[in-house]
Amino acid sequence: MTDRNPLSAAQRPHRHHWRRDLVELAALFCAVAVADGIANLVAHGPDGPVLLVASAVALLVTAAFHTWWARRHSHAPPPAAKAPSDPAASGPAAPAPGAAPANPALWRMRTTVRDEPGSLAALCTALAREDVDILTLQTHPLPEGGTVDEFLLRTPRELAAADLTRAVAQAGGRSTWIERADAHDLVDAPTRVLGLATRTALDAAELPLALRQLLGRCTIQSIPATTLSGRPNTGADAPVEGVLEATVMRLRDPAGGAITVERPYLPFTPTEFARARALVELDARLGHRMPRSQDVLTLPEGNEITVRRADGSDLAAARAMHERCSERTLGLRYHGPVADADRYLGHLLSPRFGRTLAATTASGKLVALGHLLWDGDETEVALLIEDDWQRRGIGSQLLRRLIAMAVEAGCDSVYAVTQASNTGMVAAMRGLGLPLDYQIEEGTLVITARLDATPVVSRLPYELPRAQAPYGNRQHPGR
Repeated sequence: MTDRNPLSAAQRPHRHHWRRDLVELAALFCAVAVADGIANLVAHGPDGPVLLVASAVALLVTAAFHTWWARRHSHAPPPAAKAPSDPAASGPAAPAPGAAPANPALWRMRTTVRDEPGSLAALCTALAREDVDILTLQTHPLPEGGTVDEFLLRTPRELAAADLTRAVAQAGGRSTWIERADAHDLVDAPTRVLGLATRTALDAAELPLALRQLLGRCTIQSIPATTLSGRPNTGADAPVEGVLEATVMRLRDPAGGAITVERPYLPFTPTEFARARALVELDARLGHRMPRSQDVLTLPEGNEITVRRADGSDLAAARAMHERCSERTLGLRYHGPVADADRYLGHLLSPRFGRTLAATTASGKLVALGHLLWDGDETEVALLIEDDWQRRGIGSQLLRRLIAMAVEAGCDSVYAVTQASNTGMVAAMRGLGLPLDYQIEEGTLVITARLDATPVVSRLPYELPRAQAPYGNRQHPGR
């Protein structure tokens, strides 16, 4: 046990024990009495030498007895404290080798090592010296030689990312990339891929999201086969087998056109490319599909409105709603020439570019559309409410459901592009109760809502920042 008294052993006052003093006094009296008796016998008896020897033996026995008694009942101070190097003297007991840290941190790390015996062992040994626990490990062989090893690590909280990458570099790792992880990353790769395949099989709109969750932070863009004017679109001619070019992969979209995936801060591996291509092939085999669930809402005046998912089959009904909308309503939604609004509907209703909610009356007439659009690595929300059905709460109901979809999809934030005069959209965004950011650029109001329910991945200082276009440069249908 450690010494908890701040005074050292040498500085503590010794306790006084009266029993020890009594024994010593009794032994002294016995020695004096024996010596006096022996002296009398020697002086008055004939056997003086014998008595002297006997008295010497008695004194030796008495001294030996006193020494034994003192050692048996010694009250000497306790031994000095152990050296600081002793774990028992430095505070709480150190964790056993292999035990998890008391307050761990989770990291995702990827590094490239030589494809030769012992390279992975050296890397694992270096991590063990830093008390790092390897939770999962995936290997990605490279065609030109070498292997990309992807780890999920549990480290002591005080271990800095720079120290971790330095240890990996000394063990032979290169091109190391690291970021914070969370509990969602504890799912192993096969389970994650099967879950993404299931979501993709149920909903065609899930393919871009599945690719993003499979490949991490990346920018995914769907390029239609033709432009809004009907001309062939540049970059939409991806081959069937796809193309992998370091940090960019291009896949043929089963719906027509191409899907480009870009991750500037980390090159794709052939394994990741094969997984992405398998998801796209699954989407192509299953064809068109969309969940058919719906909600029935009762408006304050008593009318019932049905909210459901919309797709290309609603194109005719959406165009009919356009004809009933005023030019001001269409202008606030599309921010461009009203005559071009109909051409945007095919893009907006495609599940490849996002999700759309439709509000219909009891007779089946479509009176409102709400869009959740995948804009690269960002997400836009947009509403269009027919004039006769505005100010009845339909827009707020659609917006709340779109935000719930964005949270489910793992979006960090959503933004709406409108005008300051569009008080209905501004009020609907404020009614969400989320932190909002307002920016006015070139006469356009951009309202960004942060989704606190979504886990946010921390970015390290040495990671490459992703290219973000300013709000004024966003290219959307109708801009």
